[in-house]
Amino acid sequence: MSQHTPPAPPRVVIIGGGLAGLAAAVGLAGHDLNITLLESRPRLGGRASSFPDPATGELVDNCQHVSMVCCTNLADFCRRVGTDNLFRREQAVLFLSPEGRYSTLEAGPLPAPFHLAQSFLSANYLTVFERLRVAYGLACLRFAAKPSDEPFAQWLSRHGQTPRTIERYWATVLISALNERLERMDIGHARKVFVDGFLRNRDGYKMELPLVPLGELYGSRLETWLASRDVDVRLTTGVRSVNLNSEGTIGGVTLRSGEVIGAEFVVLAVPFDRVASLLPEAVRSRIISLSRLGEFESSPITGVHLWFDREVCPVDHVVTVGRLVQWVFNHTALQGRRGNGDSGQYLQIVISASYDLLPLDNAAIKEAVLADLAAIWPKSKDAVLERWRVVTEHGATFAVRPGIEEIRPRQRTAIEGLFLAGDWTDTGWPATMEGAVRSGYKAAEGVLADLDRPEPLIQPELPESRLARLLLGRPSSGGSG
Repeated sequence: MSQHTPPAPPRVVIIGGGLAGLAAAVGLAGHDLNITLLESRPRLGGRASSFPDPATGELVDNCQHVSMVCCTNLADFCRRVGTDNLFRREQAVLFLSPEGRYSTLEAGPLPAPFHLAQSFLSANYLTVFERLRVAYGLACLRFAAKPSDEPFAQWLSRHGQTPRTIERYWATVLISALNERLERMDIGHARKVFVDGFLRNRDGYKMELPLVPLGELYGSRLETWLASRDVDVRLTTGVRSVNLNSEGTIGGVTLRSGEVIGAEFVVLAVPFDRVASLLPEAVRSRIISLSRLGEFESSPITGVHLWFDREVCPVDHVVTVGRLVQWVFNHTALQGRRGNGDSGQYLQIVISASYDLLPLDNAAIKEAVLADLAAIWPKSKDAVLERWRVVTEHGATFAVRPGIEEIRPRQRTAIEGLFLAGDWTDTGWPATMEGAVRSGYKAAEGVLADLDRPEPLIQPELPESRLARLLLGRPSSGGSG
């Protein structure tokens, strides 16, 4: 009897080790494929990663990343790789008014979409009249689902919102959620946050905070998990170009080292501003959806890490209203991480859409944050700042400008075997970890479908109550949908 060598498994090359590329690899693992994941940096995780502090070797996150219960695909991703137990679910979100008073956002006894009404009506950073104005704006937002070129700030003014309600309520929530200023923000994305994220399900608004550094959560643990499933992960490996074969289909990639890796499928999971440089002109000209990539813009996020010799922040985390400092995360309480001594405290400050900070040097940013903290908690002026670090991600997210949904490309391209992944692609979500995972899952679904091995990976949204469905209509399918 003659012996026949079985055909080699189809080869998939994933370019990019951020959450989008990782999700594609996780979705494809275990399907008898030869999978190679290439990452130019020395670590996985992309923007959700950490770097070692030169002074101590301690992992420092690029910027704090949190999940929400409404992020069903990110939750599925973490369950698959066994990291779902490394989050702490928060039942309430704590707000601190400019006057120094705390209030919480948490679910009450009423069904969705009224489950947050009780805590909203007790929000002490708004007057009773302002709460009524905001409630009217939320009711109007229910009908603001059609694509529009109108900035959200202008829409708010047209719907009875005052400069004070805009600053204290709408901007407080949305700038952190979408990393963009209201005057540059797409209405549909704002609606997605409030209507689909906060109102449709009783639990959707709840935060899930990582209990370990991001470098462990989306880096070392993922590398181990993928290796155990025969995924070839190559760090510090840059790609020069994506290659086509003579039939015009995907042929593989060429690395910066000159090495060529043949492949039947390529998932390009890189930021939007790197896509064109990796594709030959012959490829770019065949993908009409990529012709408008030049219209994408980025929004910055600044994270400020502060190590004090004593306790400065009395809470685990807090949203500050009407200040430079937007979020304070107490890593001593959340992750058990301290300063040099047992009494020290490590805080991470997050400032989204930090355009105003871009002209400043890091020392000036640090001083501005310390001044704001002193106004919030005066005892911080007596604390010794042992160490500090400022990290600004200039291209942290794609900017959710009006009309952005019209130019977000789908994951499947016109080139057979070539898929895109990234939170900037058409996911139905803003620039979030949930959107990144969704894009990777969709790309993986496309590869499996082309191999006649279809498997659904995308997880459904959280269930909504009948009352929420009646009052809010159908969930939006995209940022402007």
